[in-house]
This record gives sequence, C-alpha cells and structure tokens, in this order.
Amino acid sequence: MAHVNHTWIQTFILAGFNTSEALRPLAFLGILCVYLLTLAGNLFIIVLIKTDAGLSTPMYFFISVLSFLELWCVSTTVPTLLHTLLHGSVPISSAICFTQLYVFHSLGMTECYLLCVMALDRYLAICRPLHYHALMSTQVQQWLAGATWVAGFSGAVVPATLTAILPYCLKEVAHYFCDLAPLMQLACEDPGWLAQVHGAVIGVATGCNFVLILGLYGGILRTVLKLPSATSRAKAFSTCSSHMTVVALFYGSAFTVYVSSPGSRPEGTDKLIALVYALLTPFLNPIIYTLRNKEVKEAVRRATDRIRTLWVGLLESLLV
Repeated sequence: MAHVNHTWIQTFILAGFNTSEALRPLAFLGILCVYLLTLAGNLFIIVLIKTDAGLSTPMYFFISVLSFLELWCVSTTVPTLLHTLLHGSVPISSAICFTQLYVFHSLGMTECYLLCVMALDRYLAICRPLHYHALMSTQVQQWLAGATWVAGFSGAVVPATLTAILPYCLKEVAHYFCDLAPLMQLACEDPGWLAQVHGAVIGVATGCNFVLILGLYGGILRTVLKLPSATSRAKAFSTCSSHMTVVALFYGSAFTVYVSSPGSRPEGTDKLIALVYALLTPFLNPIIYTLRNKEVKEAVRRATDRIRTLWVGLLESLLV
C-alpha cells in the first residue's frame, strides 16, 4: 500500500484483481466478451421496443429505460476493469476517480428508483386494470422515468462530495474502480462518521424502495390469488417474474456490499460481488426479459421476418 504525505492527492492507483500473468489475457477476453454482449443485448432491447408496435406499453417503456440505464452502468466501471486486467495496477486522476464514484452511485440509486417504478406499474396493471391506462399515460410514464434519474443523481451528491473532500494519506485503491468503502480506507482520519452518512443516504434510498417494492408485490399477490382460474393466475405471475428476478439480483448483491459489515467478508470478496451488480446483472437483464417473455419472443420473430423480407427484396432488386 503506497503512503503519501497528508496533502491533496492528484492520482490514485487502482489495484484491480490479484490475477496471475498467465490468467490475465483469458480474464481480459472473457470480461471483454461479456461487456460487448451486454452492450449489444441492451441496445437490442431498446431498438426492439422502440420499433415494434406490439411492445408499446408502459411495462416495455420502463424496460427500455432500464436497458438504457444498464448501458451507462456497465460502461462506468468495466473499462477500468479491462485496463487493470491488461496492465495490472493503473493510475487514475483524482478528478476522474471521484467522477466515476459519483456517476456509478448516481446510476445505482437511479436503478433503485426505477425498479420501484416498474413494480408500481405491475401493481396498477394487475390490481387496477380498469384505470391502468388512465393512471399510466404517456406523460406519466415520462415523468416517472425522468424523476428516477433526477432522484438518483441528486441523492448521490452528498456521499460523493463528502468522500471527495476527505484528506487522503494512501493512494492505492483496493478495487477495480473508485467505490466508497475502498476510498474511505485511504483517508488520514477516521471515516466512521462518513460511513454513517453514506449508510443513511444510501440505506434510506435503497431500503425504502425495497420495502415499497415488497409492499407492491404483496398487493399483487393478494389480487392474483383471488383470480378465478389457474390460467389467469399464471399469466399474471409471468408478467412479474422477470422483474422480480432482476430485483433479487440487484438488491441481493448491493445489500451484501453496502449494508453488511465489511469485516465479516474475506478480503477481495467485495470486488467479486461488485461484478454481480456492475457487470453480471446488466448482462443478464436482456436474457431474462427475452427468454421469460412471450411478447418479446413474438416481437423478435416479427423483427426477424422484417429483416428477412428486406434482404430478399434487396437481393431481388440487385439481380434484376
């Protein structure tokens, strides 16, 4: 661990993963493939929803917003991960480091609010079907989507700013990107008070959203169990299953890192868990929403037919 004087640090060093030289190229190629597939998958979901009339519903609008959010989430941390895998420990300027910290947590808090909005959408669709389209109009959808971004980027200002103004005596960040806990460990003074502020801001935002999601799904469960037929119950549950899977992945990994005690985990575990919500979840989201959704499968089939027809027409025009 590199020690420096109690002055303003211009550059931090990202330690990355402790990977052997022989495994680094394989790890780099593996992460790069997952990153590119994540970008392609989420872009595909966005384009598919925007171009297929059968997916022009509030639920798919919010899914497209989530995919757009995941593009930014994964692009905030994976490039530095790839850099550390390729070159080992790498320097990063303090300005870029704190910007990455702010953007990453802003996007994470935005996703918390967005997942809550998506649960609200499912609640209104199942529990208030007669008023659903009036309550979830296009204007309301856009307002809710915009509010999640404003709330997320506003909520991350305090933790990021307080972390940025700490005096630092160490410069080696034991992570592959600039995160709260690894940076606080480098401070010259006891960051216990700051950890409490972080816990209050992030805990309230994520905790309240999570409780609200549970409450909304409790209402959905009560309504679904009252449906007369098993077919109706299965259809209602199928529209929620993808969202519940994403919620479980996101909150499970995030709570493990930001709520549980760091001392209770082996060294390096946080970096592995961070891969789940910073890379694996964005990678799996398009798969979850595609493979578990009949309407998306039908939209993919229609898109494939349109592309095939376009190519046939193009070839025929070239041969004439």
